[in-house]
Amino acid sequence: MQYRLRIIGGDLRGRKIDVKLDPKLRPMSDRARGAFFNILMHEIPERPFFDIFAGSGAVGLEALSRGARQSTFIEKDGAAVQAILKHAKIFGVSDQVRVLQVDAYRWIEKGAIPKEPANYFLGPPYTDISEQASAIRNSVEVLQSKIAPGSVLVLQTDDDYDPEQLPDASQWDVRRYGRNQLAIWHQPDASRTRTEDADVRTVGTDTSA
Repeated sequence: MQYRLRIIGGDLRGRKIDVKLDPKLRPMSDRARGAFFNILMHEIPERPFFDIFAGSGAVGLEALSRGARQSTFIEKDGAAVQAILKHAKIFGVSDQVRVLQVDAYRWIEKGAIPKEPANYFLGPPYTDISEQASAIRNSVEVLQSKIAPGSVLVLQTDDDYDPEQLPDASQWDVRRYGRNQLAIWHQPDASRTRTEDADVRTVGTDTSA
């Protein structure tokens, strides 16, 4: 059985993505996807985007529609990989798409991470959230240790997932949209933090005679 998702914003708005129904997967709702891209509207344009556990590829394709420089899709299922490539060709964005047929956990451990700010979206199967919770946490920790300053990391789960399980839990911005839950984490930009601290010290300095 198949159903259709649609691109909801940007240059590809209204284009349809045919998806094979898989009971283990629950694609992000239009409402949650729209909210996600509104939250990151300033971080998406001209940056690389990584759609990890890509599934239908809807999130990475939406990122391209909204101005991402390139989307890399990490997906181990061969049929899903071919579907992503097919839609990229139909939409005319093949030159901005890179698809890696590899296990997402393995790629997170071994894959090349850009040294520039990028956006990383993790949408693991919901069965993994409950059955491989330690692997999910480890993957998040590994990415936190590897991604460049200024990057954004997002984990999609259902609303049963306790975000207190996440490493550095207090630093995540958690949003809920129906059964979809998004946890958003920004890798601190050390250079900007130093500049802001210097500005605070300058403002707070009494230079009167």
